[in-house]
Amino acid sequence: MPSPLFADRPAQPPESGAVDALISQTRRLRGEVDAVRRDSAVDEDDPQQRWQRALCDLAVHQLDDLGAHLGQLKAGLPGSAAPSDAAAAYAGPVLDGVPGQRQTGSLLSRVGSAEWDLLTDDVHWSDELFQIFGRPRESGPMSLDELPSMVFAEDQPVLQAMVTDCLIDGKPIDGEFRIVRTDGRVRTVHMTGEPVLDADGCTASMWAVLRDVSELRRSERAVRETRDNLRRHQHIEHTERRVAVELQEAVLPPWRGSLRFAHDGPAPLDVAGHYLPAAAPGLIGGDWYDALALPDGDALLTVGDLTGHGVAATSSMAMVLGALRGMAVAGIRPGALLGHLNQLLETSVQPALGSAMCCRYDPATQLLTWSQAGHPAPLLFRDGTGRALGRPEGVLLGATTHAAYEEAATRLLPGDLLLLHTDGLTRTVGRPDDPAGTERLLGLGGRLAAARDAQECVRAVLEEFAEGPREDDACVMVVRVGH
Repeated sequence: MPSPLFADRPAQPPESGAVDALISQTRRLRGEVDAVRRDSAVDEDDPQQRWQRALCDLAVHQLDDLGAHLGQLKAGLPGSAAPSDAAAAYAGPVLDGVPGQRQTGSLLSRVGSAEWDLLTDDVHWSDELFQIFGRPRESGPMSLDELPSMVFAEDQPVLQAMVTDCLIDGKPIDGEFRIVRTDGRVRTVHMTGEPVLDADGCTASMWAVLRDVSELRRSERAVRETRDNLRRHQHIEHTERRVAVELQEAVLPPWRGSLRFAHDGPAPLDVAGHYLPAAAPGLIGGDWYDALALPDGDALLTVGDLTGHGVAATSSMAMVLGALRGMAVAGIRPGALLGHLNQLLETSVQPALGSAMCCRYDPATQLLTWSQAGHPAPLLFRDGTGRALGRPEGVLLGATTHAAYEEAATRLLPGDLLLLHTDGLTRTVGRPDDPAGTERLLGLGGRLAAARDAQECVRAVLEEFAEGPREDDACVMVVRVGH
């Protein structure tokens, strides 16, 4: 097979107009990809952003190579003429002002050619190949026996096998190896070639095209590494989310729908609650709601929210809710109970801030005693009209040492409805602090009064606040006093 680089009859170049169009398209696409790469803000702690940036870098390198190849295609065979404008546009900066000498790694210097004549021992290297190897032209080209001296020791068998298969068996060459240039720099070279046979079918010479693919392989390696990191990160996130969800489901009340208790008094309670996840699938937070019948006949009603998301937040929530239930069963009043929770968060291994509402209802006297720690006040609906109860003093849990929490008391009447919620209920994407959230809840008075039970009231609240993506998770609990 005649060498395409040194054949007696030169190959016919493609039409100039077609190549020019391809060069223009490549330039335009390269510019658009580069603009995306420049405009992308990369957070080094975000594996997905690092992977996206690596893909952009790889695409730029590949488009650079494509542009260089098209430029060479337009320019013609090596040595036939000066590079065309299109080729020069991809050629890179001139070395120290010396015409024809360009920096190693510039695009036209990434591809060189060689031919080894086995009959005359003549060796021909293109100027670009000297640049790839960092070898001065006056030192002359290297023979096939000398070439392995610049190749990594572990890559030498690869090169020797390719050359042997080509010269003896007539097989094409296609493989990569690493070289150590004369200046000590390591480059990765991709070599393709074929034997040239004489009239008797014997190998007379071997030609090859050698391409410096160091930057391309580096970009591909970066893509692989960032992709692997992203997959590991996603696996960890998935595992943590599953653990957080399972922990949350184990801790939050097992009942679904309405819960009826405190039947011994004149005003039993109908209770329903619901947890609303955030729009982002990974934001499993520390929100809770709970209703618990206490040994003395009272009822514990509580909602709260700890800062953070994931396993840390749900594990802290499990600790706080467990302590809250235990102290309530022991008869500790709401104000003192929140004081103990505050101290617990201060001394925990995973410090956190939290808001909480703790209510104790006595069905015999119909008295609701409650305290709050930086939490939205309960909303009381009576005869279809709602209002927010006046909040007693109380700072966020974990915010300060030896905090004191005041108590307030309100007598409930048969038919009254109490709505407790965390602040995430009225917080949507784009409206982190919705001032109208409480007014919207109070505006549901008519629908809540017409509802058949507490569960239907919860559904009405969910319908009202389900119009947009939720910025944070939330809990809502409705308590209706029976007749």
